[in-house]
Amino acid sequence: MAGVSGCIKYSMFIFNFLFWLCGILILALAIWVRVSKDGQEILSSGDADVNSNVAVNILIAVGAIIMILGFLGCCGAVKESRCMLLLFFIGLLLILLLQVAAGILGATFKSEYDHILNETLYENVKYLSATDDNAKAFQQALAEFQEEFKCCGLVRGAADWGSNFQQFSKSCECPEMPDDSCTIYDGKYVYKQPCISLLKDLMAKHIIIIIGIAFGLAVVEILGLVFSMVLYCQIGNK
Repeated sequence: MAGVSGCIKYSMFIFNFLFWLCGILILALAIWVRVSKDGQEILSSGDADVNSNVAVNILIAVGAIIMILGFLGCCGAVKESRCMLLLFFIGLLLILLLQVAAGILGATFKSEYDHILNETLYENVKYLSATDDNAKAFQQALAEFQEEFKCCGLVRGAADWGSNFQQFSKSCECPEMPDDSCTIYDGKYVYKQPCISLLKDLMAKHIIIIIGIAFGLAVVEILGLVFSMVLYCQIGNK
């Protein structure tokens, strides 16, 4: 029995040490982005400065919580402290419940999210033909997307660019030997397919990756809950 208890104790310590390291890495990266010159340039790029700062602040909070929980788990396992193990268990259980709640909300509002995304993309078409500074970041981003994913325009094709087409036409242009995926617009061979469907596919893939990461974290958290509770009970039985 002592051997099994020791095995669980050291497994718990290793698990929480890795958990603690993950928290430190997340916290260090988030703080670097928040305070460093390069990080500030990343945050100030585009017109989503406030949203970027909020995201970084959330990462700092998440990293700090994971680090504290990892520390409690490590100390609780080494010192065989039931109080620390119980605090670790409660904290990890709350995180798991929040993840489950977020997953349920995400599934519930999926259709609404799709509608909002579609509406946002259609609304952003106006930025392609605009000439003000606020639209330039979006235009440049879509031009790079067009070049990489072989599409043109956002919703209606090359016509979305309006008077800006000639300026960004190079990112839309087909190769020297165009095929059926190309058409002629304003004297140039460009891709027929608008980028809206490709953007939606890309976002859907990212969401699947996020779901996969969340599922992996949930499995790790459940293991942590099991280890901590088994060790907690065994310490109490001594």
